[in-house]
Amino acid sequence: MPLEDGDPVKQRGQQVNGKVSSTPLLRGTGDPPLQGRPVPNDSRTGAMAESWELGTAPGDRDVTPGGALQRAGQEPGGCEEALMAELWELVQKVVKSSSWWERHGVDISILACSFLLLPAGFLCLRSAQAIPFLVGVLTLGVVHHTLTVKGSHLASHNALTESKSWGKVWAIFFIELCSAFTVEQATYNHVKIHHGYTNVIGMGDSSTWKLPFLNRYVYMFIAPLAVPIITPLVALDLLRNVEWKAALRTLCCMFLGLYCHYWLLLHVSGFQSPWSALLCMLLTRSLLAHPYIHVNIFQHIGLPMFAADRKPRRIHLMSLGVLNLPRNALLDWSFGHSLISCHVEHHLFPSLSDNMCLKIKPIVSQYLKQKKLPYNEDTYTSRLQLFLQRYEELMVHAPPITELVGIQ
Repeated sequence: MPLEDGDPVKQRGQQVNGKVSSTPLLRGTGDPPLQGRPVPNDSRTGAMAESWELGTAPGDRDVTPGGALQRAGQEPGGCEEALMAELWELVQKVVKSSSWWERHGVDISILACSFLLLPAGFLCLRSAQAIPFLVGVLTLGVVHHTLTVKGSHLASHNALTESKSWGKVWAIFFIELCSAFTVEQATYNHVKIHHGYTNVIGMGDSSTWKLPFLNRYVYMFIAPLAVPIITPLVALDLLRNVEWKAALRTLCCMFLGLYCHYWLLLHVSGFQSPWSALLCMLLTRSLLAHPYIHVNIFQHIGLPMFAADRKPRRIHLMSLGVLNLPRNALLDWSFGHSLISCHVEHHLFPSLSDNMCLKIKPIVSQYLKQKKLPYNEDTYTSRLQLFLQRYEELMVHAPPITELVGIQ
């Protein structure tokens, strides 16, 4: 997996036609916890993660293939900045030539359609017949994940609107009211940490998704059912880290969202007991929890990991540490292209909407392959098999650091 001509990453396997066949040769290291870990230059990191930067933020130590830099005749980091600048210009041309409908309208329409499906879903649950009842469960499950995953993800990156004020409103609505989480901690952990330090050990390495005390089958197939219960509990615990006004707002929004769902099941769907309504809430809210957990680990864990002081600059970091899954109609609708088939594009340009990530995908993939940079792609089935076979190595042991050849 070359970084530049002649500067490969040590691997046990190979990347053929952009497909990941195995993981790099790695060197073990510790895995410090994310919670309570300070983020260096937090405001700078947040700005870096939320914008289309030309390279990593000033002050980051840049680890660059020495041979490539000598051939380019540039200062360390200049080659990567030039690559990112060139790619940025190509993407900017597409964005500027795109209409509002392409930039925001398509994704807003998907979210609006999901809202319009809510009444049909609740009414279908009134039926005593199995098929209409199951249609209601499926409808509410898909709608719930569209609002909580796609909506929350786009809102956290302010990709639904170009107004920061409206972006804050949508973030509160989708993240707190619909998802029962807190905006401040969701934005901090996802935008500033995960995007600012993608696959950096102890920070953006997706270690928060690991539960090493669970065996592979429990984690992959049973534990996801508990996501609707765990999410608000984790949110309540994280409220200790936010101001009291934000905590109070979050509590009110979380209660309102959960209670509205419960009330509608009792008074619109006609459930006769509180327990049956709560069980239906759990069923619909966990309908796509399995792919939700899987996608979050498939696209980063098992790929190269880096130390905070020994990491490539942005374009290499994202091309090495991010993976795209194939398009899937259900997951594209519910999770969005930026979380499924355009995850590489999303990490390079996080402020773009799902539809725009899909539109720039041919440009990004062609550019990275032309520059002989990795463009990781793999199938859902292949990643599932990989994690089941190597669960102990990938999900239990501390993530090892990738050793880049030619970098001292």
